[in-house]
Amino acid sequence: MARVEVVMPQMGESIAEGTIVKWHKKIGDKVKKDETLLEISTDKVDSEIPSPDAGVLAEIVVAEQTTVPVRTVIAYLETEPGAAATQEQKPSPPVQAAAAQSAPSTAPAPAPAATPAPVAHQTLAAPATGRFYSPLVLNIAREEGISMQELEMIPGTGEGGRVSKKDILAYVNSKNSGAKPASPPAATPSIPTAKPTAAPSIALAGKPVEVPELRSKYPAPQHDIIQMSNVLQKMAEHMVKSVHTSPHVAAIHEVDMTNVVKHRAQHAAQFEAGQGFKLTFTPYIVQAVVNAIKKYPLVNTSIEGDKIIKKNFINLGLAVAAENGLIVPVIKNAEEKNFLGLARAVNDLATRTRNKKLMPDDIQGGTFTISNYGVFGTLIGTPIINQPQVAILGTGAIK
Repeated sequence: MARVEVVMPQMGESIAEGTIVKWHKKIGDKVKKDETLLEISTDKVDSEIPSPDAGVLAEIVVAEQTTVPVRTVIAYLETEPGAAATQEQKPSPPVQAAAAQSAPSTAPAPAPAATPAPVAHQTLAAPATGRFYSPLVLNIAREEGISMQELEMIPGTGEGGRVSKKDILAYVNSKNSGAKPASPPAATPSIPTAKPTAAPSIALAGKPVEVPELRSKYPAPQHDIIQMSNVLQKMAEHMVKSVHTSPHVAAIHEVDMTNVVKHRAQHAAQFEAGQGFKLTFTPYIVQAVVNAIKKYPLVNTSIEGDKIIKKNFINLGLAVAAENGLIVPVIKNAEEKNFLGLARAVNDLATRTRNKKLMPDDIQGGTFTISNYGVFGTLIGTPIINQPQVAILGTGAIK
């Protein structure tokens, strides 16, 4: 057997350390390559880390809730005889950082009727549609010689229309048996779908701890002492700093959404059947914001001393309530996307936020932010500006 090091991955250039939140496997457990091995937290995002190889978890060097520098050895795997051992774990490619890549500015083209001859063990290009694929599905596609164009034709039964392991294996078996693989549902008109998060409960992502100086002040069992996660700490620091940096002035307007509600009701079923995820109100709001920023570009700026830095691109942040705090993933170059492209990007970012699949680059570079507290039934809120931006839009519930 070969002994393989598992190291704390570097999730971005500016990230120097990570905290192990949870080991998904215990010593002696078998693990497949690309199967989730552990969950880590950095000051940017929480991420599930796949196993660098197949084998048995032989040793855990770093315990849960411990923070260590990147590239520190945190565990060892014993691989099966003859397996290729990887001596250093590298983070999975920003699995569909391209998910937020721009969709064409025209109506989306229908799925191609024919696919090119696949090349075994090819490097898959980024999906043009922004559809999300897990590392496991991408690995199977490479091994089976399935091109990205072909992969995008496979109907998905997973959450948000994602292609699961079962879906791709069924496709491979059907293809190898000579049967004609199932075609995806016909593309619908250029009506998009976004899937905003269904109001989750925001948990304090941490574990009970005992701190003597606090315990004397807050005795048990009347009080619990909980260690805040890295993400929650950084979120709080960022918000406090923002309030001290910019004067916050709120202007509140009522918007008639009647036509949007009617349009969504007329196309929701057709859209979900064709795209694999629900048509929500979020892409309508996102497109309106993009159009408004084009008309009033000074809200898409930042301040450096006495200079205004005007951004000639729109990187739109979407505040998403995750299990351990507020995360703001970014749709890059939103001005280049049509309605369907924006809907796919919104759905992808929301799904990857909930599944802890975001990469640091996914939450950086925003130029304007939308905070949709309406998903909780809230009518009016006063969101805090996401620095170094100069404005933020809060959207309340539709009544």
